[in-house]
Amino acid sequence: MRGVAAKLLPWFEENRRLLPFRQEPSAYHIWVSEIMLQQTRVAAALPYYERFVAELPTPADLAACPPDRLRKLWQGLGYYSRAANMQKAAQQVCDLYGGELPASWDALRALPGIGDYTAGAIASIAFGIPAPAVDGNVLRVFARLFDDDGDITRPATKQLFTQRVMEEMPKATPGPYNEALMELGALVCVPGTPQCEVCPLREICLGYASGRAAALPVKPPKKEKKKAPVTVALVESPAGFLLQRRPARGLLANLWQPLCFEGKSLTREELTKEMEALGVAVTWNEALAPARHVFTHRIWELSGWRGTAPVCPLPEGYAWGRADDAAGDFTVPSAFAAYVPGAGNG
Repeated sequence: MRGVAAKLLPWFEENRRLLPFRQEPSAYHIWVSEIMLQQTRVAAALPYYERFVAELPTPADLAACPPDRLRKLWQGLGYYSRAANMQKAAQQVCDLYGGELPASWDALRALPGIGDYTAGAIASIAFGIPAPAVDGNVLRVFARLFDDDGDITRPATKQLFTQRVMEEMPKATPGPYNEALMELGALVCVPGTPQCEVCPLREICLGYASGRAAALPVKPPKKEKKKAPVTVALVESPAGFLLQRRPARGLLANLWQPLCFEGKSLTREELTKEMEALGVAVTWNEALAPARHVFTHRIWELSGWRGTAPVCPLPEGYAWGRADDAAGDFTVPSAFAAYVPGAGNG
């Protein structure tokens, strides 16, 4: 034992950010916030969180929300499969637990979209269950604290660090301890150069003592992402942009997008033929400026043409609509933000 909690908890009490899900730390609020914060900075996520829980204040409300409306509420956060999994989990919570998240790590972990970390955060913060909540912030803190250059992407390393987290956990206050570790990693023990001069754990940090804190944690080099051309047909009519719904499975499932062709660099003439096949008579005005969008495992390199067309009937899966209509059904992902006003925004 290195006495982490004794030094960390007083610091947390004095320096903790007053976040809305800490002011009302229900299991549901913690769950929503943790899913939103997995790939999004706190400041950016807060407006989405507040809007989400205002419209869907309980698991029952989330379970019953129309999927298109749910995607609209999530628009701008990305990773839309997380919202879909949250809805599946909420439906199970209503079916199995009377609409309240269960006070059990195992039961939480069994719900769709809830992994070890999220289950630990909900269990410890909402229910006081001594469970670890080990995310990237906590791994970084413990790599430096123990001056450990183990590869934190390896399951064995994460298991060792989780064991250390549990050894330092005060059984009476697991929630504040987990939150304090996350907060330390977010505010002080940050990626790159940590702010060791203001760290409450500096006196017991082996990484600080060795001068290696900034070099930790160790991760393998990132694999180069595959690049794919995408041709976009940005066609606008008096009724809005020509949109098509993406397939129900796979990348950006069920979202709406301008007509586009993945893996292809089409000429204007080839695009015209595609439009004719849809029954849309387009007048092309200009080439779109090249743009790119970076996903987790791939990069889209976008180009195409902008044009206008009269309103006409469209086949199923296509529509005229606007992405910037906050109450509308057309959720257009941020991949098209360079071309479509309102894409990716709430």
